[in-house]
Amino acid sequence: MQAWEAELMRDSADLLCGYGTNFLEAGLGLGLSALHIARKPSTVQHQVVEKYAEVIELFEERHQPLPSSLKIIHGDIFDVVPQLDSESLDGIFFDPFLPDAVNNDVSLWQWFVPELVRCLRVGGVLIPCFTSKPSLRWQFEPYFDRVVIERRRFEAYASTNYMANHQGSVFIQCFERCSMD
Repeated sequence: MQAWEAELMRDSADLLCGYGTNFLEAGLGLGLSALHIARKPSTVQHQVVEKYAEVIELFEERHQPLPSSLKIIHGDIFDVVPQLDSESLDGIFFDPFLPDAVNNDVSLWQWFVPELVRCLRVGGVLIPCFTSKPSLRWQFEPYFDRVVIERRRFEAYASTNYMANHQGSVFIQCFERCSMD
């Protein structure tokens, strides 16, 4: 993550927080979205699952004291979610670092996304990291009846090598659980 992405992360977090008070985040990274969500006065609990202990240690060294609503779980999101209670979350922010083999594993997503949906209450949402393409994330699209997409302008650094362009539009996708199905 680079500093130019901070506003986009906050915008995504603000959208998420509009849907309730109890959240889960996959991936801590620099912790910008985690802190933004946890510091909201309306947030009761924000659990963040991070696979890498070093990331947690660096975050905790730099951000003391932590908000009381923030709980960091050292673990793999694919192991943690199946242990969560059904309909226990208002929203999920999904932004872990995943290798291409995981991102492209259709059978994994066919098993895992229904687990994510199970954890959301009706009216709860899943927000993956923003995308530079105006197409729905294939991993999530089959499991949600309603999707809200918000366009944001961005300007990356000239040295940013993971975006197709250094400026333009990105899209925040908000997948909502509309029924018990």
